Amino acid sequence: MPFLVLENLHKNFGSVPVLHGIDLAMEAGEMLVIVGASGCGKSTLLRLIAGLEVPSGGRILLDGHDVARLDPAERDIAMVFQNYALYPHMTVFDNMAYGLRIRGLSRPEIQTRVDDAASLLGLSSLLQRKPRQLSGGQRQRVAMGRAIVRNPKLFLFDEPLSNLDAKLRVQMRAEIRRLQRRMGVTSLYVTHDQVEAMTLGDRLLVLHQGRTVQLATPMEVFEHPANTYVAGFIGAPAMNFLPGVLSHQGTAVTLGNGLVLPFADGRRAGDDGRALSIGIRPEHVVLSPEGLPFQIDLVEPLGSETVLIGRLNGSEPFSVKLTSGTPAQEDVLVTIPPAQIHIFDNESGLRLDP
Repeated sequence: MPFLVLENLHKNFGSVPVLHGIDLAMEAGEMLVIVGASGCGKSTLLRLIAGLEVPSGGRILLDGHDVARLDPAERDIAMVFQNYALYPHMTVFDNMAYGLRIRGLSRPEIQTRVDDAASLLGLSSLLQRKPRQLSGGQRQRVAMGRAIVRNPKLFLFDEPLSNLDAKLRVQMRAEIRRLQRRMGVTSLYVTHDQVEAMTLGDRLLVLHQGRTVQLATPMEVFEHPANTYVAGFIGAPAMNFLPGVLSHQGTAVTLGNGLVLPFADGRRAGDDGRALSIGIRPEHVVLSPEGLPFQIDLVEPLGSETVLIGRLNGSEPFSVKLTSGTPAQEDVLVTIPPAQIHIFDNESGLRLDP
């Protein structure tokens, strides 16, 4: 039986619906990342699970028990917040021990749990400091330690790295994943950062306007996006989209400028004349002496990569991502491999698989 189950979970704020029937089943020990643009309902979903908000409908089953109407303290869930939420007048030790004291644990038990968590997180030498004496990364470790000492059934992370600089984000990202695997605690992690989403999660739950649009492994989401929203959200730079219609008995797409792009192996996507959009990731475009004309408007050197922004075949906005070298000229020729073409319905935005 799944360890955490959400059944048709709804949330309204007044007359405004925020979550529209979320369904989810998580196995024990799994790390699930909830990802989506700001305002899609990520944090609201996490707060419902934590008990900080009351659902407007649906059930939340944790280890077989419906906790949707229980107080947060009764759910055995630990949450790590974006702003750390540390008590500024308490030491690191007292911040980590506070929840255990409230639960009535003995002093030796508290000392043991805090010492173990501090050792795990590299905080042993900082236990007598106040939060103001710590760096951002150290404060985040304290917030994690406060959660770890409780030995909860479920960890919830609400964009915990958003206040850190780029280098610290990478370090803490790896540390969170290492700790989660070592402890084997079922975890939900909310972020709008797709790098965090791709590297941390066993699976991704992609939300859009309060609805689940895809639930799959990170690579499945990247390689087989369910619709144009997922395709455009996951990946940097974003996927290129070109409007067109099916042609050649459904085995190719004809773009608005007359350019014909065949699908791989003669696959058929439907009847001729159907309006659609094709997607091509910038990293899948190849420079070729016998390709399509691509006019470069902007070059973005990123060290190990170079992004070219311009127009394909004279009109369509387009991006190309190169892993080596930068073209010296303003115009190059590019090839779009047929196997890398993603096809989406124009009206629904849903993926079409030829």
